[in-house]
Amino acid sequence: MHNLKEIFETDKYKNVEFIANQIVEGFITGLHRSPYHGFSVEFAEHRAYNTGESTKFIDWKLFGKTDKLYVKRFEEETNLRCHIVIDTSSSMLFPFDSEINKLNFSVFAAAALINMFKRQRDAMGLSLFSENLHFHINAKLSNSQNSIVYTKLEELINIENRQKYVKTDIAKILNEIAEIIHKRSLVIIFSDMLDPENIDSIFEALQHLKFKQNEIILFHLRDGNKELEFNFSNRPYKFVDLETEKEIKLTPNEISSIIKQKFHNFFSDIVLNSAQNKIHFIEADINSNFDQILLPYLINRNKMK
Repeated sequence: MHNLKEIFETDKYKNVEFIANQIVEGFITGLHRSPYHGFSVEFAEHRAYNTGESTKFIDWKLFGKTDKLYVKRFEEETNLRCHIVIDTSSSMLFPFDSEINKLNFSVFAAAALINMFKRQRDAMGLSLFSENLHFHINAKLSNSQNSIVYTKLEELINIENRQKYVKTDIAKILNEIAEIIHKRSLVIIFSDMLDPENIDSIFEALQHLKFKQNEIILFHLRDGNKELEFNFSNRPYKFVDLETEKEIKLTPNEISSIIKQKFHNFFSDIVLNSAQNKIHFIEADINSNFDQILLPYLINRNKMK
């Protein structure tokens, strides 16, 4: 399964753990055929043998296949701490009348990352927020923790749990998270960043995370078709702000060029701020596949090893 459309065409989409495994298996298969085949996904349960250490735990079968020495990795040998942060405010439900929305994309992207963490023996934590921090669990490597987190993610795709007019306070929450997570973590954030009046405060909070020696990947969620291209039929619409409940009636062609320019300026501002603050910024289109999420994780992980 490569994208949300394929996922919601199955009758197993609410089994987030199962779907995550399918996404990652497909990604690894494609990775082996790509220029990035050097990433050590297949040896997640092993580490390279260091000259002089005991040969007791060398995997000789793997040596026979690869002609390289690997030592079997043990439960306590965690490589990295990874912490996922998901914005669950109402703007993340856009498009509200579709299963292919920003929040659902974030859920399955996060689930796939958790599957990757397990394969790589990386400890995992999760935070969910809107105006307040609704759920938080610090990074840990355990099957029971994975089960708790997958359950929380499944709750987010339940249509009965959708709520309109829930605002966000990204800066406040990121400052809270900076104080309670482990230092030197890889922090992975999923948000549409739709709080343009507080961009400076948001990046100050991101710097707070950086000050704690964390690396940050910011996945900026967007619907490229509707938000960037403003691709609507030329008929009257009633547009409703999912966070403030404000309404406006108009015909898309009347303001298409203005909207496109505003979104372009908004995105450019975030890209510039991310570059200045040394934050790995990724534009994540919800209509695309999950490789755009998993590959940046592997790239950053290899840099931190």
